[in-house]
Amino acid sequence: MGREQTILSAATGAFAEKGFHGVSMDELGRRAGLSGPALYRSFSGKDEILATLLNEALDELMTATISIHEDPALDLDRALRHHIHFSATKGHLVGLYQREVRSLSDPWKRPFDRRQRQYIEKWEFLFQRRYPGLGQDRTAQSVQSVLGAIFSMTSWPGRTLRGAVVEDHLFTLLQGALATLERPIPSVTTG
Repeated sequence: MGREQTILSAATGAFAEKGFHGVSMDELGRRAGLSGPALYRSFSGKDEILATLLNEALDELMTATISIHEDPALDLDRALRHHIHFSATKGHLVGLYQREVRSLSDPWKRPFDRRQRQYIEKWEFLFQRRYPGLGQDRTAQSVQSVLGAIFSMTSWPGRTLRGAVVEDHLFTLLQGALATLERPIPSVTTG
């Protein structure tokens, strides 16, 4: 493992334990087996370390939202399976995002926010391609619901994550929920 990966790994653990603001560069250096000043040869500070961690995770997640099949159902299924697996195996990065994205500062915040919007737009494209009559609002709501369910795995009790079938089980549940998108919307009356 290279120096940068060692630092990033140490930072992931430290941020998970103490939060972004609870960790100093000196502590990150100790955890990575480097002096505080040695860290600055790789990163300008904690903000850049956090931005790098969040961007690396987003890079992988965005790659899974690229359409590669002619069949839109296959593309959506592939994205769902990838994201479920990512959440199950790299939950520490999902948790880091959920807790610390608000700590991201400029010059990293604006580009990351833009990339996040692009990521959501890619998901919305997958949904619109798969469910063309869904409409913009239902598409956005569906994407947020699915991602919320997937990324909630990081807060599930440990006993619920045991067993080899947890990823398949969540995928099956999501497929069942998504099947309802093919049905007409029931009319709601207010009064």
